[in-house]
Amino acid sequence: MEVFFADYGLFLAKLITGLLLGVVALAVVLSLSRRGDAREELKVERLNDKLQQMSNRLRAAVESKDAFKKRLKGQKKARKQEEKSAGAPEARRMFVIDFKGDIRATATASLRQEISAIIATANDNDQVLLRLENPGGTVHEHGLAASQLMRLKDRGIELVVVVDKVAASGGYLMACVANRIIAAPFAIIGSIGVLAQLPNFNRFLKEKGIDFEQIAAGRYKRTLTLFGENTSEGRDKLKQELEEVHELFKEEIQRHRPQVELSTVATGEHWYGTQALDLKLVDELGTSDDYLIAALDGYQIFHVSYQRKRTLPERILGSAASLLAGH
Repeated sequence: MEVFFADYGLFLAKLITGLLLGVVALAVVLSLSRRGDAREELKVERLNDKLQQMSNRLRAAVESKDAFKKRLKGQKKARKQEEKSAGAPEARRMFVIDFKGDIRATATASLRQEISAIIATANDNDQVLLRLENPGGTVHEHGLAASQLMRLKDRGIELVVVVDKVAASGGYLMACVANRIIAAPFAIIGSIGVLAQLPNFNRFLKEKGIDFEQIAAGRYKRTLTLFGENTSEGRDKLKQELEEVHELFKEEIQRHRPQVELSTVATGEHWYGTQALDLKLVDELGTSDDYLIAALDGYQIFHVSYQRKRTLPERILGSAASLLAGH
């Protein structure tokens, strides 16, 4: 019986492996035949209608039929009037974009496309609302994301950043560009500092009798290493580089938010929204939901998102990777 189960398990393993190899082979073939099939598009959704529809569903349940019909009639009249004045110079529009950060700020690729589209469309009366959620990460990639936001300010377009959860380190580097920063009371704000950390396996390799060779041209081409023996000179050099980046970080904050006392906030600490308000890291407390609801009467609100649809081979490969990972 044990031999039967062993043979059966081996058979299943071979079958699953064969199926996965077949899926990968099919994906490769499809990828070669449909390389240009990836589609990218800019999606635009009018939030006034969406929020009003949600409100109407609730009002239909709690209001009398006559009162609700009267309200719908008033909304229809207001919508017609709004459509007539949509092209008027005084008509104000709000463009809402989202940025959910990771360590490499990969959402920057979409952000730059969204901002380019907005710049080509917006005028001086319009406003951009960025719903930012970003715990920070690599310096140069978050610096590029902040530079994309600067494109709006350079063209005189008002930028408001709302932080519902977190804007720390590179996330705050992005937020500080805004004309106005709004944060939820318990949102995490700040962490104005620079960090580098890595393990070192040199002693372990020595114990195992393994040599590690690293050859570089340039005295400081590599300061610290994972596998070699680190030196005090290398540590000092890396510390100097981190201090230089920290100074650049502080200069950016001083440039955009001169009201902030840098000696107090540029310590690497983070604060909650209520504390950040006292430290002038943010301008007011609130959530993105409250801000949008308050703007309904004064703005035509559009959610703008740039999306790249994965090709069929990419979806197949993604599914195969999930199977191999056991998800």
